[in-house]
Amino acid sequence: MGQVLMGQVLQFRLKPPAAEHDGDALDLMSAIDFALRDLADITPHILHEPSREQARQCRQMLQDAFDAALRAC
Repeated sequence: MGQVLMGQVLQFRLKPPAAEHDGDALDLMSAIDFALRDLADITPHILHEPSREQARQCRQMLQDAFDAALRAC
């Protein structure tokens, strides 16, 4: 009988120390940046293709919003 994988434990990066920011917009941009990096790190480790595709779509949605916000600045 083969070994059955029950789950995976993924190590997320620790959040860097908070820097002094001016306003909420930069904080939101930092949160999006962290989410993009985390999604890029964990997506290859997702076992089920539908979930992996959902993570890719989520990452693309966040990337598009991030890029649009940078262009608006």
